[in-house]
Amino acid sequence: MKKTGFDNELYVKKQTENILKRIDAFGNKLYLEFGGKLFDDLHAARVLPGFDPNVKTKILRNLKDKLEIIFCIGAPAIEKNKIRADFGITYGNELLRLMRNLRELGLKINSVVITQYNEQPAADMFRKQLERKGEKVYIHKLTKGYPNDVDTIVSDEGYGANPYIETTRPLVVVNAPGPNSGKLATCLSQLYHEYKRGVRAGYAKYETFPVWNLPLKHPVNVAYEAATADINDRNMIDYFHLEAYGVSAVNYNRDLEVFPVVKNILSRILGTSVYKSPTDMGVNMAGYAITDDAVVQEAAKQEIIRRYFKTYNEYKQGKADLDTAHRVEILMKDMGVSAMDRTTVAPARAKARECGHSSVALELPDGSIVTGRDKNNLYAPAAVIINAIKALAKIDDKIKLITPDAIDAVLKVKREALKSKTKKMNLEEALIALSFSAATNPTVEFALGKLELLEGCEAHSTVMLPESSLQIFRKLGINLTCDPEFSGE
Repeated sequence: MKKTGFDNELYVKKQTENILKRIDAFGNKLYLEFGGKLFDDLHAARVLPGFDPNVKTKILRNLKDKLEIIFCIGAPAIEKNKIRADFGITYGNELLRLMRNLRELGLKINSVVITQYNEQPAADMFRKQLERKGEKVYIHKLTKGYPNDVDTIVSDEGYGANPYIETTRPLVVVNAPGPNSGKLATCLSQLYHEYKRGVRAGYAKYETFPVWNLPLKHPVNVAYEAATADINDRNMIDYFHLEAYGVSAVNYNRDLEVFPVVKNILSRILGTSVYKSPTDMGVNMAGYAITDDAVVQEAAKQEIIRRYFKTYNEYKQGKADLDTAHRVEILMKDMGVSAMDRTTVAPARAKARECGHSSVALELPDGSIVTGRDKNNLYAPAAVIINAIKALAKIDDKIKLITPDAIDAVLKVKREALKSKTKKMNLEEALIALSFSAATNPTVEFALGKLELLEGCEAHSTVMLPESSLQIFRKLGINLTCDPEFSGE
């Protein structure tokens, strides 16, 4: 049983109350920039054990009669087919998934704004796709005069050039499928239009990380820095907050750099200076729900190690530069941990040395380790999952859950019908074969029922795995890392 260090229910209560308080402070109309992920905030769940990855939707459901949601997506991200790293899907597909899931929860979606538009053909195509689904779509181009010419920004040539998005509820949540999607610009553009219409609306920001009331070098905040190393986010003391209140608070470099601009724009729109620091803008209450700091610190250190492997994998694959990988490695060393502090690394490497083939090690809920290696007819990821469910079901290792005949049949289809050059069964194929066996074999059915116990487990591979296998580990909820080595196949 994994220890928890975060009280999710307390967080929901405090966060809901704080958002309501901020709505009241602005006369019952607030544009809330929602950073991070609405669903599946797996990073937060890993570094704050006890945090529900979907907690933000619980908070939104508490406020559902008061809110509507605007989604932003950047035209450059659509054009580049940008991928959400943790699920391996494009920003466009993630946006569609978010809208579908939120509607299933009874939440109101107002519209989609395609930001930073410059006649990108892919953005035009995505707009048509949304409109044919019956969605309202608005187009925002780059703001004239931004960031320094406030007179132009706060004018009909700047924010006024954007179409006004009609909203009717006190809370307007502005979210996006990923960073740099234009959420802030959309909020400020709407404020400009609201004030022209005599509505005294306000702006606030809800972002879980960095946690403003934890120390700068707290592992939770360092883990956030490791997670955003690719966009060069760096945690800093909010010097505006320190100067205004004499209180130390943590924010990140981009918010601090842009604050004078945002403050000037807000002051020009609102006619008064409502915020003295970027921290003032925030409504996040996560720090108040930490119940066991030691548990949280250890979880965050483990996340930094996972990020170390991830960035070196991306470097090897040409997706990241060496500076990014080095930055995460330095953060890891600053926390006093190394790759070998991850429990599955040494067993996986030892198994690979022993058998001469790539291997995967997986830590079961009771702390014991199982391994799987590449075999003549089975890849290591498939082998380790089979070994894991056998161990959990207490099935003798000699018993075959998939018969040789079944494996041969799958490989024959791959070889003859699909013209595949691979001569082994991968993880997805193994799970399908197991499900067929389970229909007639109670032992296999019992073992397959143990798959759900693997959620939250840790695993390590001695080679980088194909995306198809990575997707299945994600779906099973297994936190997998890989040595930055290419497979021999």
